[in-house]
Amino acid sequence: MTARDSRRIARRSFLLGVPLALRAAWSQVKGTKITRIDTVYWKSRDDAPFWPHWTWVRIHTDSGHVGIGETYPRSPVEAAAIHAGAAPALLGRDPRDIDRIWATLYRTFDYQVTGGAEMRAISAIDLALWDLLGKMLGAPVYRLIGGRSNPEVRVYNTCFPYKYNFMTEPEKIMRELIDTRGVKAIKIWPFDRAAARNRHEYIGKADIEEGLAPVRKLRDAFGDDIEIAMEFHCNWNLTSAIRIAQALEPYKPMWLEDMLLPGNFAQYRELAQATSLPLCISERMAGRYQFIDLMESRSAKYVMFDVCWCGGLSEARKIATLAEGYQLPIAPHTAGGPLLFYASTHLTTASTNVWIQESVQRFYESDWGHMLENPIVPQKGFVRAPDLPGFGMLVKPEVWNHPAAVVQTSKL
Repeated sequence: MTARDSRRIARRSFLLGVPLALRAAWSQVKGTKITRIDTVYWKSRDDAPFWPHWTWVRIHTDSGHVGIGETYPRSPVEAAAIHAGAAPALLGRDPRDIDRIWATLYRTFDYQVTGGAEMRAISAIDLALWDLLGKMLGAPVYRLIGGRSNPEVRVYNTCFPYKYNFMTEPEKIMRELIDTRGVKAIKIWPFDRAAARNRHEYIGKADIEEGLAPVRKLRDAFGDDIEIAMEFHCNWNLTSAIRIAQALEPYKPMWLEDMLLPGNFAQYRELAQATSLPLCISERMAGRYQFIDLMESRSAKYVMFDVCWCGGLSEARKIATLAEGYQLPIAPHTAGGPLLFYASTHLTTASTNVWIQESVQRFYESDWGHMLENPIVPQKGFVRAPDLPGFGMLVKPEVWNHPAAVVQTSKL
């Protein structure tokens, strides 16, 4: 057998594991390079009917393909990081070299202490590269990262301001979601008022009663037929967190999310040992290195990350795999821009350790219809990733030319 025959057999064996549609697309993909990078954002959420607070990045190639990425919420700073820090390293590169690009950008930014706007910039760029690759191959991203493990992904609702106030009428929110969307899990943050009043220093009996009131209403109305996720936005010290957790135990919430500031995992471990309720940690963390420390602390029962903050889809996949190694489920944070939800849905579709995914009723019912041709909407409590190339998020053409949009460009 000649070397040429061996290569032919190896190529044929490889392609047998690739879907037919991908095989055809693969054969058409030629060498390409990044020629232009755009950032698009709005200075204020009031500047457009879709309540924007994100930065989009568009990566253009000489083949004519365009990938969309996203991060939030400090748009001018994130745009500056993309153009000043990342664009010089990206222009002229082959966009298919996703892992190498990620590593190059991470090491570049590490000289300025990786984190903040730099990590959010990497996240947006990484998402754009995955969207671009899917479009080049004519395949949905979930097919490129393992295939369809979950045809549908269960969601809960985060109660952004919309029709009802979760402090006073949480049962109305839940009833509407059950009846119209089949969603039977809800996230509320009723202890945040006390945290602000008390400067995050202490919690009193009256504060606890105030925070428990909407939880009681939900349990009285729906019993154990619904899940209640408790969000704390890292507002509390350890002593207060233990007191709140123990007060919540009779109501059996699904989790207690981000009670302490992230990073001090010995204290999180102490909190976990002081309550029977499981902890969910943390959308605020970025990069697999922080998540290694979290999982080694044995404090979390649910691992949460945000693909627009943690390092993009590339890093989120590694964090999800790391969690699976510790036999922990993931529950991605998606209360940001629309691409965050699309990308997270592709990730959870492909992952094999998914507990539940966040969704926001206000977004898919009120905001996204103004800007997207195909908003993802829960049905019977679940969502599905679009079977379209890339992440499959179709932005209405006029949005890119919105008069209040701030557009910046770097190009070869």
